[in-house]
Amino acid sequence: MNAYSSKLVESVVNEFSRLPGIGKKTALRLALHLLKKDTPFAEALGNAIIKMRTEVQFCRECHNISDSEVCEICASEKRLKNTICVVEDIRDVMAIENTGQYNGVYHILGGIISPMDGIGPNDLNIDSLIQRVTSGNIAEVIMALSTTIEGDTTNFYIYKKLKNLNARITTIARGIAIGDELEYADEVTLGRSILNRTLYESTLTR
Repeated sequence: MNAYSSKLVESVVNEFSRLPGIGKKTALRLALHLLKKDTPFAEALGNAIIKMRTEVQFCRECHNISDSEVCEICASEKRLKNTICVVEDIRDVMAIENTGQYNGVYHILGGIISPMDGIGPNDLNIDSLIQRVTSGNIAEVIMALSTTIEGDTTNFYIYKKLKNLNARITTIARGIAIGDELEYADEVTLGRSILNRTLYESTLTR
């Protein structure tokens, strides 16, 4: 016997439950909440999702999400364009921005090197990073990847690609515990890790 008295509600529940972190119970709660709201609310939600999916772009400079070809951070005259902070994904940009301790620009790799998951250097935005550092007046590249084996592997790969260029290569201080991901670090700890960054090369001798 079908647990749902409406196929339409069941369809919405099934779609919601496909989202990360959303189980069937939460999906049902969301569906019933929408059912109680007026039609304009549901239409606005649906239109916002469709508009986001069809119109959001990726910045041609740093690969951040953007409403135009160049994101607000890269376009801002207040940002230090000679300092690039390398992160794994968009959520890390948001986490660092929330600290208020960084005023440079970013480069989003779109992941980290993970042979177990079939992710190699060519699957990431590494070539475009090398091009930015090679062609631009970049003074510093900050490696701000998660302190995991995969993150360290990616750091070392990028370091080898950039070490003979003129940019100073640094890494965030180990205020972030080993194995932690940036997006889950508290703002104070993450902010201090950015401010107290060290030369990446010095970490290789430890």
